[in-house]
Amino acid sequence: GNRKSLFRKMAAHRAAQKLFRGAGGLSRLQDSVVSERVLELKQSVALQKVHPNVLAKVLRKSLLHEDKDFVVIDKPYGIPVHGGPGVRLSLADVLPVLAKMMEGMKAQPFHLCHRLDKETTGVMALGRNQEAAQGLQQLFRTRQVTKRYWVVTVGVPVPSEGIIDIPIMEKEIPGAQHLYKMGLSPLYRTGGGEEGGAVIRIRGNRDAFSAVTKYRILESSGSCALVEMQPITGVKHQLRVHAALALNCPILGDHKYSTWAQLVPQRLPDSILRRLQLTRSKTRHIPLHLHACELSVSPCPSMTKGLSVRCRPPKFFRSSLRRLNISPPKTLVPVDTERGDS
Repeated sequence: GNRKSLFRKMAAHRAAQKLFRGAGGLSRLQDSVVSERVLELKQSVALQKVHPNVLAKVLRKSLLHEDKDFVVIDKPYGIPVHGGPGVRLSLADVLPVLAKMMEGMKAQPFHLCHRLDKETTGVMALGRNQEAAQGLQQLFRTRQVTKRYWVVTVGVPVPSEGIIDIPIMEKEIPGAQHLYKMGLSPLYRTGGGEEGGAVIRIRGNRDAFSAVTKYRILESSGSCALVEMQPITGVKHQLRVHAALALNCPILGDHKYSTWAQLVPQRLPDSILRRLQLTRSKTRHIPLHLHACELSVSPCPSMTKGLSVRCRPPKFFRSSLRRLNISPPKTLVPVDTERGDS
């Protein structure tokens, strides 16, 4: 009985896909296909509602590297690093449980060494002791840690690689009640009229932070691209702001920075919606496609062996790449052999 039911569901799914491809438009996109896609995307936030012990088990299973000083995990989507008002479950909450699971009931809690935003996935280092954690924190402060991220952009950046060096500061959105976003605070402007279009240096805002990002396109298809971004500085929302406002190519699933003056679900071209098998009203379910794929530290006095850990993107990210017909270059796909998810 169960097998017959499963085969019927699979046949119905294939028929719906075929119908969608033949129809060639969003207006005829089958409700069943869209519903299935929404359910799939909602899986990305399922961990927000679990018991702390369940999250600790997931983190243990996501182990990427461990040595005498550090444990490196693959941070899941939608889990904030720190607790706070309205936060039901954070990574910091489960560090004592994770340590006990890995090292026994007398284990001291692991220590946070750096932070990733709630919506960011990927490589995250934890210190087994306070001394190790503080040592790595110092290396982060002095920019001796290399971090690489993969993002899917809506639009293809021009030029295909470069360095973005534009300061960032927090700004209040005019007309919106208490809505603040990080925004660009350029040091140059283009002169007009008598200035003849010259590039003119202007006084920097004292509240702005220096923000530098290296980027390069790894692969593109249609109006989307897989882009590697390397933040040289560590400003809040730096990669999201530089992608959306400097390159004019917001990250897929970035509902905050895709439209500057409002806080609304990301507006996507029909061509992308068709590939993702979503209707416009369902774009709010698309998670942010921002993944920390690599963290490395060269050998130094405080870390004699150095550290180099890579991690492939989560399932929803890989699914989007397939649907968008983007194939990451084989030599760059991070492999984590201990993990079984496909």
